[in-house]
Amino acid sequence: HGVWRLAHTMAKDAVKKAKAATKSMKKGKLTKKGSKIRNTVHFKLPKTLKVLRNPKYSKRSVNRKTRLDKFTIVKYPLCTESAMKQIEDNNTLTFIVDIKANKHQIKKAVHDLYQIETVKINTLIRPDGKKKAYVRLPANREALEIANTIGII
Repeated sequence: HGVWRLAHTMAKDAVKKAKAATKSMKKGKLTKKGSKIRNTVHFKLPKTLKVLRNPKYSKRSVNRKTRLDKFTIVKYPLCTESAMKQIEDNNTLTFIVDIKANKHQIKKAVHDLYQIETVKINTLIRPDGKKKAYVRLPANREALEIANTIGII
């Protein structure tokens, strides 16, 4: 008689469990647990998954080539009277360079073309719209000699 009662209570428990399981299945996992208490007046969007772009084809058939290479950056050296004075007095070479080139690009281009180490570069845009670069050389290199090898003088 006791065994029957034990089996009967176990069956009832199993039925209860099954009913609870079906109830939770019907409800689903994502159920609202009451309203969230907000502490600020600002609504911050939740952080969601940011998927990186993974294009099926490239928008451009051929990659753009760099328009500013060493030959387009340095156009020509200046050999005016004032430029000669700069060479003699300040150990400085003067070049006309591309308007879009910055000092770092000018420094690299001058180094690649003429194998010159530079101390600093000053630039200005002339009234005629061309960019002029003053390339200051270190004290151990003579600007006059380099000007001769380049062919300015």
